[in-house]
Amino acid sequence: MQAVARPLARAAPNNLRRAAALSTWSTVPAGPPDPILGVTEAFKADKDPRKINLGVGAYRDGDGKPYVLSCVRKAEQFLAAQNPDKEYLPITGLATFTKAAAKLAYGADSAPLKADSVAVTQSISGTGALRIGGAFLARFYPHAKTIYLPFPSWGNHIAVFRDSGLEVKTYRYFDRKTVGLDFEGMKEDLKNAPANSIVLLHACAHNPTGVDPTPEQWKELSNIVKEKSLFPFFDMAYQGFASGSTTHDAFAVRHFVSEGHQVALSQSFAKNMGLYGERVGAFSLTTADAEERARVESQLKIVIRPMYSNPPLHGARIASTILNQAELYGEWETEVKSMAERIISMRHKLYDNLVSLNTPGEWSHIKSQIGMFSFTGLTTPQTKELAEKAHIYMTADGRISMAGLNGHNVDYFSENVSKAVKGEL
Repeated sequence: MQAVARPLARAAPNNLRRAAALSTWSTVPAGPPDPILGVTEAFKADKDPRKINLGVGAYRDGDGKPYVLSCVRKAEQFLAAQNPDKEYLPITGLATFTKAAAKLAYGADSAPLKADSVAVTQSISGTGALRIGGAFLARFYPHAKTIYLPFPSWGNHIAVFRDSGLEVKTYRYFDRKTVGLDFEGMKEDLKNAPANSIVLLHACAHNPTGVDPTPEQWKELSNIVKEKSLFPFFDMAYQGFASGSTTHDAFAVRHFVSEGHQVALSQSFAKNMGLYGERVGAFSLTTADAEERARVESQLKIVIRPMYSNPPLHGARIASTILNQAELYGEWETEVKSMAERIISMRHKLYDNLVSLNTPGEWSHIKSQIGMFSFTGLTTPQTKELAEKAHIYMTADGRISMAGLNGHNVDYFSENVSKAVKGEL
């Protein structure tokens, strides 16, 4: 029999090296780690039973567990009984949801709603709403494509608007010395911004500082925005979840609209309904009249179509059911108020603990801040020390999610923060 020739073995390592060098993606650099996800990864790797994660921006109950609202469970049961289909939604989403979302934000008696002049579309939560808004403004806003963000702001704002095609600049917002609002700096920067600039405003529960303007300050800001012909873009991710009142938390948006401002608005139902993974949100613009609204909505569809074609169905049905059924709506208002009050109670407990421990510094900002997040005033070295020595995880800038504190860990957290500030940890 004739022997079959076998190919000689090749030097695999050299070939692999050459292949790597020739890879299409060989020049792609590694991106920086996400600061929030990095905190969570470090927390998960820690085996100490006392560990606390204060980085995650999601509500936790009194036992530190994820919480599904009772009204959400009931809405899901109601929907299951209807045996609904799984057909595509229209490009702008579920109409019963978007109509109710606009009513929740602007108020039932809002002039734009009565005039049928609110252009609204469902979005992939608040992030998607911001992205739609940014893309629409980059394409159709008739003035300079520059948006001013508060400094600091939610970490994703810069990337969302920059990638939408807008130039991103900032205005002063947070005063580290007082751990409060730099209202004079904010006013000065807005007055100095070029006329017709876009300005992003957190409607309530400013992320990451937890510092909001008062109603009187909002009125003053409305006057400045009008005098400078600025265009207000509100990000409202926490309506109801900040103070416990959906009406109180919508004050800024409703006041600006009542004063004749045309506004853009991003809404999220992740926090206030606990629909994090369902990705339920809405983007809206107030327009001059119904005819202009129809033209704007036609262009919103053109913006959305190549992005994701049409939005998710299930979460929108849940939110729509809650917002449109009186019994479930009442239950939701009670539940979101309870969640807000739990966080507020943790603020008071933390403040009382730090004072009773004679912690150096002034800690009243813990109580005066609002919403899920708090800028504690802790330094980066202190946050690092708390992670390494006390197994307490937060972002390096000292921001904590108040929802991560509860009756089981707030004393431990307080004691270690006090030690870190005193240099005794």
